Amino acid sequence: MFKNYLKIAWKILLRHKLFTFISLFGISFTLLILIVITSFIDHTVGRQAPENRQNRILTATYFRLTTESGGNTVGPVVSYYFLDRYVRSLKTPEAVTISSFHKNVITYKDKKKFNFALKYTDGEFWNIYDFKFLEGKGFSSADVEQATPVAVITADVRKKYFENQSAVGEYIQLGENSYRVIGVVDNVSLLRILPYSDVWVPITLSKANLMEPKIVTNEFPGYFAAVLARSRSDIPAIKAEFRKHLSQVEFTDGHFNAIWGGVERYSETISRVFMGSMKEPNLPGLMLVLFLLMLLFMILPTINLVNINISRIMERSSEIGVRKAFGASSKTLVGQFIVENIIITLLGGIIAVFLALIILSIINNSGIIPHLHLVMNWRVFYKSMLIAVFFGFLSGVYPAYKMSRLHPAEVLRGGE
Repeated sequence: MFKNYLKIAWKILLRHKLFTFISLFGISFTLLILIVITSFIDHTVGRQAPENRQNRILTATYFRLTTESGGNTVGPVVSYYFLDRYVRSLKTPEAVTISSFHKNVITYKDKKKFNFALKYTDGEFWNIYDFKFLEGKGFSSADVEQATPVAVITADVRKKYFENQSAVGEYIQLGENSYRVIGVVDNVSLLRILPYSDVWVPITLSKANLMEPKIVTNEFPGYFAAVLARSRSDIPAIKAEFRKHLSQVEFTDGHFNAIWGGVERYSETISRVFMGSMKEPNLPGLMLVLFLLMLLFMILPTINLVNINISRIMERSSEIGVRKAFGASSKTLVGQFIVENIIITLLGGIIAVFLALIILSIINNSGIIPHLHLVMNWRVFYKSMLIAVFFGFLSGVYPAYKMSRLHPAEVLRGGE
């Protein structure tokens, strides 16, 4: 029976080429957009190098400070002094690192101009983030304390600046400063904004007065802290300990009087930004909004498919009437129609996979975002396909029910 359904459905799809094209376009385009968007999301906040331990990493990046007059400062604005005093002093975590956000530095070699991203950080940075070292190693806490002029670079910098030759032991000139290369790591995507850079050097080589007792930094582009929990079960305790520290902040600037923020997962920080919730991250709210948007995005083509299916049933009314006159049951016709819809959905999914692989490859090779490497998120694709099959089934139920109500005698006479 099911084999006959498939044969009939396939012949009908080939016969109604316009309907098949419109349906496949709507389904494949919808799934394609979902796959590309989820690939970006997964690449930004998912667990992958150098953030393989992201389920244990918390960050302190986004804060809001207010003044007595009602003014406020929001964003990654806190100073190195603040992070060193109130985050590095946490006892519960396994490790704490404080780094600057990257800044661009222009340098020249052999009349060639290079624009590299430079990040100042400490020795714990290499213990928290899982970089793949192609050569050498990261600098140590002793190197940071002694302000040793050393650097870790990416494979891309090695390729451009050292013409893909071994770089360890060589020197790289950045602005007025020269650094001895002690390590080469795999490239990091710009979307991994916290660990991202082209060159990393000890934070004590920064010209900034790091320990100036102030809450808000005047330095650009500012600082952040990353905290590694010993286990996921320690995360609530780390958050509670930091809240206690935050309640004891001394506003040495003489300007601000209150501060909100936290050490939290990067996804929670994103929820603060997009949901406008400073006191507590609203990750469930953000996930609900994303789910509803995804649902709406899939419902719209489903409604369109329902309308197309109803029109198609009216066009096939004579065929339905003849089959019912020769003894075909309503159950058989309904089953066939739903199978047709599911086949179209599965074909649309297969087309979406091939299109997504092409689009992702084009985006990766475009160079729009440095070191971007989007991959197919098969887990999301499988779930999207299940949802699509469900909507394919749903979009066929009502038209199929309407079809089953057609009376063969009226149809063959040309009635409604």
